[in-house]
Amino acid sequence: MKRFVEGDDRKQVTLLPECLDDFVAEDNPVRIVEAFVEELALEALGFVGVTPSSTGRPSYHPAVLLKIYIYGYLNRIQSSRRLERECQRNIELMWLTGRLAPDFKTIADFRRNNGAGIRNVCSRFVVLCRDLKLFSQALVAIDGSKFKASNTRDRNFTTGKIDKRQQQIEESIQRYLSALETADRTQPPEVEAKTTRLREKIAQLQGQMRRFEQVKEELKTLPDGQISLTDPDARSMATSGRGSGMVGYNVQVAVDAKHHLIVAHEVTNAGSDRAQLSPMAQAARDAMGRTRLKAIADRGYYSGPQIKACEDAGIAAILPRTTTSNAKAHGRFDRADFIYIARDDEYLCPAGQRAIYRFTEVGRNPWTPTG
Repeated sequence: MKRFVEGDDRKQVTLLPECLDDFVAEDNPVRIVEAFVEELALEALGFVGVTPSSTGRPSYHPAVLLKIYIYGYLNRIQSSRRLERECQRNIELMWLTGRLAPDFKTIADFRRNNGAGIRNVCSRFVVLCRDLKLFSQALVAIDGSKFKASNTRDRNFTTGKIDKRQQQIEESIQRYLSALETADRTQPPEVEAKTTRLREKIAQLQGQMRRFEQVKEELKTLPDGQISLTDPDARSMATSGRGSGMVGYNVQVAVDAKHHLIVAHEVTNAGSDRAQLSPMAQAARDAMGRTRLKAIADRGYYSGPQIKACEDAGIAAILPRTTTSNAKAHGRFDRADFIYIARDDEYLCPAGQRAIYRFTEVGRNPWTPTG
């Protein structure tokens, strides 16, 4: 291939083999991961398996698996099977693990058995960022994201869902009974296969009705009136899509405004963000080691008690008011369209007129024009 850049022959043998360290640049982030993990006291942080057993097959050191987990987090690789493949072909992971390639089951078990230790590592990383003066601005942004659980909609129950499903089952039973009556009347006596199938379907639906009644009784003992059979902690939540929803978790995150580092996080099963402003702001303040803090959030967090709790804790909460009025939808002016004049204790309406608000009898217009 003339006039093209040519590659090396794959079968070419070199006298001095190339070192794996030559393929990882000095400013590669995996070198930071290596230095960070090597300085951690894993046993004190709550990791299991730091001290090996005297018998049995040798295991992987928790530091190796933690490096794989952090690398997957940095590169958005969540699946343990994908991490297994990356360990076999990714030069950065080969350098990080010393060419070790644990199977996906080992990686998944590590994450499941060391949840407390991984959480402590996150806290230790926040402390390191604080020591390095990365949180120079006492300003955080708070927001939440919905994460889908393994629990499907059909395995999540509320009283309303059960009533609707029971109604559907009763309609199905009625259809099968009608079909069974027709089959008994029209089919010859020796043909019983269809009749037997209909009877089995009716018995199956009746069994579902009994199970729904048991679930309904159990729902009466739960404070939030909701139960998930696959993931007990998951809850049904509304999403941004119109008329859609999901069964999952609401993950709250507080992020440093300058370097966009996660300062604090919490997994909740509350479908709304109304009660999350003060807990997340205080967790961020404690993690950053600040006495005063500013917290920014969207209007989904607007709550008078939460703002008051932030003010009492020395946190200035900055967020817009909620728009709960339907005035604009009905073609009227909203309260935000009126400008308050503090000197005269009056409001300036969009039409250029001034008005004062007076307490009047129920049913009468409290707005009185003054000019």
